[in-house]
Amino acid sequence: MELIMLSGGILVVPILAFITSFLFWPGALLKAYNWFLRLRLGLVVRYSHSGSYRFCYASRGTPGGTTPSLLLLHGFSASKDMWLPVIKHLPRSQHVVCVDMPGHQGTSRTGAEDYSIQGQVGRIHQFVQSIGLDKRPFHLVGTSMGGNVAGVYAAHYPDHLSSATLICPAGLVYPTESEFIIRLRELEKNQKEENSRMEESIPLIPSTPQELEDMLKLCCHTPPKLPRQVLRGLLDNRIPNNGFYKEVFMEIVGEKSRHLLQENLHRITSPLQVIWGKEDKVVDVSGAAVLQAAVPNCQVALLDNCGHSVALERPRKAAKLITDFLSAQEVNGESAKKHS
Repeated sequence: MELIMLSGGILVVPILAFITSFLFWPGALLKAYNWFLRLRLGLVVRYSHSGSYRFCYASRGTPGGTTPSLLLLHGFSASKDMWLPVIKHLPRSQHVVCVDMPGHQGTSRTGAEDYSIQGQVGRIHQFVQSIGLDKRPFHLVGTSMGGNVAGVYAAHYPDHLSSATLICPAGLVYPTESEFIIRLRELEKNQKEENSRMEESIPLIPSTPQELEDMLKLCCHTPPKLPRQVLRGLLDNRIPNNGFYKEVFMEIVGEKSRHLLQENLHRITSPLQVIWGKEDKVVDVSGAAVLQAAVPNCQVALLDNCGHSVALERPRKAAKLITDFLSAQEVNGESAKKHS
């Protein structure tokens, strides 16, 4: 009898702990899930330093082989973990690095000078040097804010790159304004008329479950149907950072950053791939034509039934497009060598 009770207790305690965590600490449970997923995918969290500045990143594999290393830059208010669904569909042999952008999650939080797009480009350059990624050309991928950073990085450091992929990048002058940009203009107008602070009602910085659901509807063509406790967990993990997110947001929509990618397009010489959800409500898909017209040999893939959050909605497709693009660059490189 004692043995049966003991064995039952061993089973019951973890289940009770799981239920308790889900009910009372859903944010901690979501962090544990990301930890488990990183472990399953073979990703190791590491830290590197440039002076007193600390970068947090996750990586798998080592440089070398037939394909270049991948460096993945996430979007505003996300983290390196947003790439986990995409990495799941990349070849296991692919060397991949995903870094927390300046001030986000485990990377040093300093001040506004590091949160502008140019400031972030400078910090990512330091990160690349700190882990020796610049020893051979690598492929740079960026989405949204990270796409703006990746594009400007490509313009400034072409020798470091073999090629780049921009996914729904910010930083352009879009022929068609998105739902988000229209709302942003309204907020700016109201801010001037009412002498109020725009950052109090930024749609990408939710502070209630309803605002979080609205953000998911804005970012996804088909928003994930998440249980209330999962939404609560996501919100619990975001709210302590909302002050920081507001500071970053005001920097990246400011005069110096808002159109910085557009201003640097003429300097991009690396082979460029563009991936965009046709239903993007944050930055309009018309930006793809702007990139295609400005950058020679730019390859564009537009995804049906997909919004701004490509890595969440179409991770398998995004991984395949990037892998195929890398393979094509390899073939083109070999062909160029034979004819040289």
